[in-house]
Amino acid sequence: MPAPPAEALAETLRPLTDAPQQAAVFCDVDGTLAPIVERAENAAVPEDTSRLLGRLGRRYGCVACISGRSVAEARRMVAVGSIAYAGSHGAELLEPSATRAAIVPAFSTWTGRVHDFAAQYDVRELRLLRIRLEDKGPIVAFHWRGAPDEDAARTRLEGIAQEAEVAGFAIHWGRKVLEVRPPVPIDKGQAIRELVSRHPVRAALFGGDDVTDLDGFAALVTLREEGRLESIVRVGVRSEEGPREIHEQADLVVDGTSGFAEVLTALAG
Repeated sequence: MPAPPAEALAETLRPLTDAPQQAAVFCDVDGTLAPIVERAENAAVPEDTSRLLGRLGRRYGCVACISGRSVAEARRMVAVGSIAYAGSHGAELLEPSATRAAIVPAFSTWTGRVHDFAAQYDVRELRLLRIRLEDKGPIVAFHWRGAPDEDAARTRLEGIAQEAEVAGFAIHWGRKVLEVRPPVPIDKGQAIRELVSRHPVRAALFGGDDVTDLDGFAALVTLREEGRLESIVRVGVRSEEGPREIHEQADLVVDGTSGFAEVLTALAG
């Protein structure tokens, strides 16, 4: 699907651009703002995109990055202090005026246990498979992107996932990543609902590229059905590894992070 022409894009975004102080712009980070790279720690948001987000933060009623990474890591990557951040799939929330993130209490009590569980797998076997562990606050992620034998790495992680579930943890599979989480219901949709409850907005956009972003899409639909939002725009960021549901459920589909940057540019006016 080619990128929409400028006129069609402007029309799709009109519910937000006509009354920006009553609108919210929500963005996933990895794969939406920052290109996917082999090692998660090397991902970066382009400077032009960060500048756009800064402009939007001054124009719109609420602008927030909603990430599976920790709040601290997401804010470091985006490097914009005037917007909000929801990290760990919504378990952490940092408003622009806050000095520290608020963490869902039930989530934070499990942090030590999640890290203790993961620590027993930080061993030579996984390093030989090139499986890398990432500390995401209350969540630990096992990455296998770029492993010499990705099938073998995935098979080993399937075993770890089973052991995590037996131990009482929640698991989530993403794009070549397994997350071990506290068994506390949390998702990006809950983060969106919380942000909408804090800001008097009537229209909202959410852009994402992966399975976890579908929860954000669903939240926008529910908020509209409840009458808390009048207009919504779901932006699906196309990628080779992304789920087809992202394209099927989106109101607007764009190609990669550059395509989403065009959406931000149109929102900036």
